[in-house]
Amino acid sequence: MMKEVLQHLYNHGKLSFTEAKKIMLDITAEKYDPVQVASFLTCFNMRPIQVEELDGFRAGLLEKCNKVVLEANKCLDIVGTGGDGKNTFNISTLSAVVIAGAGVKVAKHGSTSSSSICGSSNVLEHLGYSFTSDPNILNKQLDENNLCFLHAPLFHPALKSVVPIRKSLQVKTFFNMLGPLVHPAQPSHNFFGVYNAALSRLYQAVLHKQDRKFAVVYNLDGYDEISLTDSFIIRNNESTSTYNPSDIELPKYKASTLFGGNDVASNAKVFMNVLMNESTQAQKDVVISNAGFAIHLYEDDISLREALTLAKESIESGKALQNFKKLLN
Repeated sequence: MMKEVLQHLYNHGKLSFTEAKKIMLDITAEKYDPVQVASFLTCFNMRPIQVEELDGFRAGLLEKCNKVVLEANKCLDIVGTGGDGKNTFNISTLSAVVIAGAGVKVAKHGSTSSSSICGSSNVLEHLGYSFTSDPNILNKQLDENNLCFLHAPLFHPALKSVVPIRKSLQVKTFFNMLGPLVHPAQPSHNFFGVYNAALSRLYQAVLHKQDRKFAVVYNLDGYDEISLTDSFIIRNNESTSTYNPSDIELPKYKASTLFGGNDVASNAKVFMNVLMNESTQAQKDVVISNAGFAIHLYEDDISLREALTLAKESIESGKALQNFKKLLN
């Protein structure tokens, strides 16, 4: 019963992997009152979520999701958790397009916004991308365009009942943490952004249990991506490293330069301006930095400098734009 679970958590109790998985399965089966679910979610905003808890929630969601098999053995996802409250333009989604333009296969997992103005799926739908769960179409897009987008609600129908609860709360919850971890195809490479240092360490611990290459980025001023507004930390399979923007020969920018606008249309305009190489330098550089680090994760035999150059060329040559246009047709 959720009553006992809530009392356990109110008394500073923790959940085991098995308990967390079962509770997630019960949430998806709508066994609890929505008010109880809302209370359960907010418990984990009052104290840090544990590795076993997050891993258990992840396992429960993956058990219930509609999995898809991608034919590409080597594939990348790039996504931020959201919940950083910064209302930037869609940096990770743009980076996915730029990475694909550089020849890397990307299967990006995302959804509509629950705690910001414009999520990945909001801007893609506005620009004319048609979401599908058909593996034949997704594999065709990945083969021909190095890129496909997996709209989370199509693959996680069991979470339908949680959507209105998250929207009513209007604050980040552990579902923000879970989103990147429950990709229905579980690709071989993950470049994840998180909104605080503790979560970056938590992700590193959870991902160490998985058989894949990963990098988790956290910007020191709270962005869930490389924002070039401050130093940033990247944790991967082997190490933890700190970078300044100057380390990758890019300037430091003010937070105001990354604002995406007050609606989806404004975000979509920035999106296309970057791909057309008509954006501000700050917008372009931030996308290049995220795309470059992700390419470097994927391509073992090239340096970070070379990867950043590939990202820049993907924009300036028009490859990213043309590839994206083909995907929409």
